[in-house]
Amino acid sequence: MKILLLLVLLGIHSASARIHSMKYFYTGSSEVPNFPQFVVVGLVDDVQIVHYDSNTRRAEPKQDWMRKITDPQYWKSQTDSLFGTQQTFKADIEILKQHFNQTGGVHIYQLMYGCDWDDETGEVNGYRQFGYNGEDFLVLDLTTETWIAPSSQAFITKNKWDADKARLAYLKNYFTQLCPEWLKKYVEYGKSSLQRTELPSVSLLQKSPSSPVTCHATGFYPNKAMLFWRKDGEELHEDVDHGETLPNHDGTFQMSTDLRVSSIPPEDWRKYDCVFQLSGVEDVVKVLDKDAVQSNREKPMDTTIIIIVAVVVLVVIIFAAAAFLLYRRFSAKSAPSPASSTEVQQLNTERE
Repeated sequence: MKILLLLVLLGIHSASARIHSMKYFYTGSSEVPNFPQFVVVGLVDDVQIVHYDSNTRRAEPKQDWMRKITDPQYWKSQTDSLFGTQQTFKADIEILKQHFNQTGGVHIYQLMYGCDWDDETGEVNGYRQFGYNGEDFLVLDLTTETWIAPSSQAFITKNKWDADKARLAYLKNYFTQLCPEWLKKYVEYGKSSLQRTELPSVSLLQKSPSSPVTCHATGFYPNKAMLFWRKDGEELHEDVDHGETLPNHDGTFQMSTDLRVSSIPPEDWRKYDCVFQLSGVEDVVKVLDKDAVQSNREKPMDTTIIIIVAVVVLVVIIFAAAAFLLYRRFSAKSAPSPASSTEVQQLNTERE
């Protein structure tokens, strides 16, 4: 599996709700504009719990429950450790450039490691792999306790690391024992947040009559959800485009899927529906109905209403102006109303 920069930002989604995961992504880069030279992201069940980058040079908790179970000294030690790793990654990029006979330009070096735990079967699985410029560089095989080198440039490092048996024994113990233990603790500490379920609001959107209809679901948690189109109860695979699952600022997620409707007769629209599925809760179903589709385009009825309102407002203004003119004429012929004592004094003063 290739390690891509996108994984650092979004994480990898587990296939089942009962499988928990803890993953860390380290990314070192050179000459990437508007991006830190070193970034670390830690995730539990795809929820970010830790962040560090070379701009802030500070390790920080990203969840309230992480703040509660740690203290300032813990984050200071994490900051010191990651700052040292930042220097190591910077040096490693220079070494890799030599291995690949490269000079300047954009280069990205990544490490991904972590473990999975099935809380139903108790099965655990660990992984540790390095990538360079979007391609696998070295992958740890815990079964054989050796490193796999997909490219010839990695053989020198593979042979060196394979010879370090003490290090390999430590890594196997970490990924089969220590990592799952910490994962279980984190799942317990953050269960009120990590194991909650939130259903989304689902909307049907269309830019123009010839555009696809987008089924958009937002505000759901966790992210292990499915969104798809059906016709007569059967899932559609043609004329459908699925979007990515993206995070919202409040920790929930959003996703969308498009249905091309240009070839669907209007009378057949209600045969189609959009289905949101999340394990353990009832499906959310949105029937494809023209009246339910939201659009930016102006509807004829809307235009009519606007014209009627404008005419009514104009008539009111005309009547108000006419009434004001009649009042002025009547006031000029009528006796003035009684004035206050203050006003009388002011008039007397002006006469003198």
